[in-house]
Amino acid sequence: MEKEKKIAIVGLGYVGLPLAIAFADKYKVLGFDINTQRIDELKKCFDKTKEVEPSKFNTAYPLKFTDSLDDLQSSNIFIITVPTPIDNNKQPDLSFLLSASSKIGSILKKGDIVIYESTVYPGCTEEECVPVLEQKSGLFYNNDFFVGYSPERINPGDKTRPIQSIVKVTSGSTPEIAEVVDKLYKTVIIAGTYKAPSIKVAEAAKAIENAQRDVNISFMNELALIFDKLNIDIDEVLEAAKTKWNFLPFKPGLVGGHCIGVDPHYLAYRAMQVGYTPKVILSGREVNEQMGVWRAEKIIAELAKKFNGNICGKKVLILGFAFKENCTDTRNTKVVDVYNTLKKAGIEVSIYDPLVDAINVEKEFGIELAQSKEGQFDYIFKAVSHSIFND
Repeated sequence: MEKEKKIAIVGLGYVGLPLAIAFADKYKVLGFDINTQRIDELKKCFDKTKEVEPSKFNTAYPLKFTDSLDDLQSSNIFIITVPTPIDNNKQPDLSFLLSASSKIGSILKKGDIVIYESTVYPGCTEEECVPVLEQKSGLFYNNDFFVGYSPERINPGDKTRPIQSIVKVTSGSTPEIAEVVDKLYKTVIIAGTYKAPSIKVAEAAKAIENAQRDVNISFMNELALIFDKLNIDIDEVLEAAKTKWNFLPFKPGLVGGHCIGVDPHYLAYRAMQVGYTPKVILSGREVNEQMGVWRAEKIIAELAKKFNGNICGKKVLILGFAFKENCTDTRNTKVVDVYNTLKKAGIEVSIYDPLVDAINVEKEFGIELAQSKEGQFDYIFKAVSHSIFND
């Protein structure tokens, strides 16, 4: 007789919470997070990320939230969805991932399965996380406990693509466990799943998804830099070019966030570990990293032209601070580069973004957001295309 699946979701951010809601339609689910305030808010059906509406909490089957590790001891499937950022040296920061592995390892039992969704470099799950699970549990990998990897594909702010409608890549530490993991996700992912032949393949697939977008956008950004010097409108060029059937319609822009701006560094890190320096990936990152400063310098040049070089004290309004449109997430936002460059030039800068957490922005970036977009400004820059700015 098959054992009842009791699922614990570890980490209740942009990835973990929607996943917990989805699984709660079919299984008993415990959502765990070390942030007590976050747990208190979720118990009141409030999601500050605005990814899950209050009504979704009420329709979820037996979904409970906790910040107590003891509550997870009866769970037999643990899905880890914690952040995997980079440090100041652009190196992978695995501290959240290893901490979560340590916590789960301390309560791991024979027969349990640990599934990772956090984005990592190929080999990380088995080389970094599994040893922590073994050490903390005293159990043996692929004998006493098993591991799966199913990279997250959440698109924050996109209400047209909920988690159930996005094909899920799955994998397991043995062929049997790979099948168990795949069947588990199939019960909630309407779009279906793709069972990768190994954990490393699944890890690599996730890494290149975002690296590919990063490189393509970096090409558009480089074209923007070139055409600006040639006094050619990049948007007009792209409109003409996309009339060809196989032209890829990427656009230039600020590349931030927890995926596209971060994941290529994980892949590059792994490549350099095995003796290869990835030139295309790193050059793409270099181009995209400079675009916030370049955009600010364009604004400064336009103000200087309008006011005969007298830009000191001129007022600029920036619309949007999130890393992308219709999203509350400010991680790795490149709008801060625009802001800092303008401030250094002696310009008075206001930022208005009603979607993001103003308290968190002040705490993390030292920037006090404007409470409205009303006022007299010499220049308005729409940095983020939130739908609310369309008027």
